[in-house]
Amino acid sequence: MEKLIPFTVNDLAKVTNHRSGEIKFGEKMIVLPKDADKIKFLQESEAKYVLLGIPEDIGVRANYGRPGTASAWENAIKSIANIQHNRFSKGSQIIVLGQLDVSAEMRDVENLDFNDIDDRSKLSQLVEKIDKEVSHIIFTIMKAGKTPIIIGGGHNNAYGNIKGSALAKGKPINAVNFDAHSDFRILEGRHSGNGFSYAYEEGFLKKYFIFGLHENYTSKSVLDLIKKLEDRVRYNTYDSVNIRKEKDFTREMALALEFIKTDAFGIEIDLDAIPNIASSAMTISGFSVEELRQFISFFGQHKNAAYLHICEGAPDLADSPNNNLIGKLIGYLVTDFIKANNEKEKLA
Repeated sequence: MEKLIPFTVNDLAKVTNHRSGEIKFGEKMIVLPKDADKIKFLQESEAKYVLLGIPEDIGVRANYGRPGTASAWENAIKSIANIQHNRFSKGSQIIVLGQLDVSAEMRDVENLDFNDIDDRSKLSQLVEKIDKEVSHIIFTIMKAGKTPIIIGGGHNNAYGNIKGSALAKGKPINAVNFDAHSDFRILEGRHSGNGFSYAYEEGFLKKYFIFGLHENYTSKSVLDLIKKLEDRVRYNTYDSVNIRKEKDFTREMALALEFIKTDAFGIEIDLDAIPNIASSAMTISGFSVEELRQFISFFGQHKNAAYLHICEGAPDLADSPNNNLIGKLIGYLVTDFIKANNEKEKLA
């Protein structure tokens, strides 16, 4: 994990607002001791969840998206550190591993233009470099018996999450993706719109369910491809659930779980599915925050829930002072997952 920037005790102290009579997550969360053997520490720690930040927007840029997702990790960890440690959720269950060092790659993309064919190739190559690092870190976390919670970056990082998990498990995994888009587009070089199609093509992704596709923003070619692969790739649409009311939200979650629950599965969350959340592909119509929280709680309860990935939030694109609300939302989602996952034996 050479490209990891560990989160330190001092880092935690800087983002935790201490208050008399209260205990915050930042006072209880665990960080890697200086000079400790990272793998051994992870293996021996009693904490179950490992937070990893990915402060990049290279995959988003490579997909014609608006930069800004690089800021989500810093925003989120400030909010998570100030959640109350109490009987409902405990900061001591979390190891804050740190963030992936993508500073060199972020400098490299500053002057690249996706409309230029040579620059487009360079962007894809940088995404591939990040893929390798993400998959290695996720593999390491899972082999140590921990559950990764990945925050930040574009949805290109789903590929590294899936590959790392599959290598750790020794077989392909499944995924459910709460998203307005399929991210199952053609293999044209890596970007945030084809993480799942690359993972599928390379044999790391077995079954894939897309929850809440927006009918207006899914191409005919993607729909035709999914139809051909319906034994392994399925979806529902937001429009059918919440607009036409042809399908029931709770029933659709149950059907999606039935499809993926036979193997370890990742829970992928794209914040551009939520209206008015600053993201690379912001929407004005979509599921509510409450529905998203119910979704994470529902899938997080199952024994085969292997990781949580929250991506595409872009606090830098939000109007101040609302840019801190994305971090607060991510904090809710993280604790919803942990609370549900601690009860997962009930759905064994």
